[in-house]
Amino acid sequence: MGSSMEPPGGGYLYLGAVTSPVGTARMLQLAFGCTTLSLVAHRGGFADIQGTFCMATWGFCFALSGLVVACDFTRLHGCLRLSWGNFTAAFAMLATLLSATAAVIYPLYFTRLQCLPEPGGCVARNFRLAASVFAGLLFLAYAAEVALTRARPGQVASYMATMSGLLKIVQAFVACIIFGALVHDSRYGRYAATQWCVAVYSLCFLATVAVVALSVMGHMGRLGCPFDRVVVVYTFLAVLLYLSAAVIWPVFCFDPKYGMPGRPPDCSWGSCPWDSQLVVTIFTYVNLLLYVADLAYSQRIRFVPTL
Repeated sequence: MGSSMEPPGGGYLYLGAVTSPVGTARMLQLAFGCTTLSLVAHRGGFADIQGTFCMATWGFCFALSGLVVACDFTRLHGCLRLSWGNFTAAFAMLATLLSATAAVIYPLYFTRLQCLPEPGGCVARNFRLAASVFAGLLFLAYAAEVALTRARPGQVASYMATMSGLLKIVQAFVACIIFGALVHDSRYGRYAATQWCVAVYSLCFLATVAVVALSVMGHMGRLGCPFDRVVVVYTFLAVLLYLSAAVIWPVFCFDPKYGMPGRPPDCSWGSCPWDSQLVVTIFTYVNLLLYVADLAYSQRIRFVPTL
């Protein structure tokens, strides 16, 4: 449930929402997000799925940041049926990952030091360079909020502000990258073993999202058993499942008996199944390490479910 931040005898507006270090970071997020969107929409331009992803990311982050600042400033978050501390911590981490991705993709696909062909010319080039700079600043602003709100040792905090909670967001984000590579002609349906790996990715992703959803909605105490123990048991099972996928997937994709050890010379860039299989392999190991780190942190977390 939403937590009240109103001090005894306080007014209706909470000035700390815009003057505190966290509030300052959020105001910078709004300023940098609005600037980035304006630069790209006005003259910078975007195209294809990469540009659409960047614009959708910046628009989503700007809208949610505006909602967070408005609810915090007016204290209306106390009327929402969710755990405000968990919601803001989860969103800040997600926005950090999304804005970091957009800050890499947009310059990579759209920014050049040379002037663009007419009618854009050097003006469009300059707008794209400026948008790339502000996209990087936007990422830093969200990363600053995560650093400021992350639970310190011995500090009473909401679950999503702990290292274990933040890792849940990263795990789900990495799983989305894996799913993107799987659907991009990875040929996972050839063997039952690779289908098992897809089931592992899906099961762990759904369980992770469920943990985040329960935390954000403030329903952690309704499981009938201690939430921290549930998280530890689930994380331990996720480590075992990902460990099996980390062994099975490379064998059935790169062993000469089942797949190709090296990249086929006639495989075109951008539409090569071998590339997708390699991406899945890399991020399988990344998520395995994240779950192992999560398991280690989950042993000693202390949080308050209602924050």
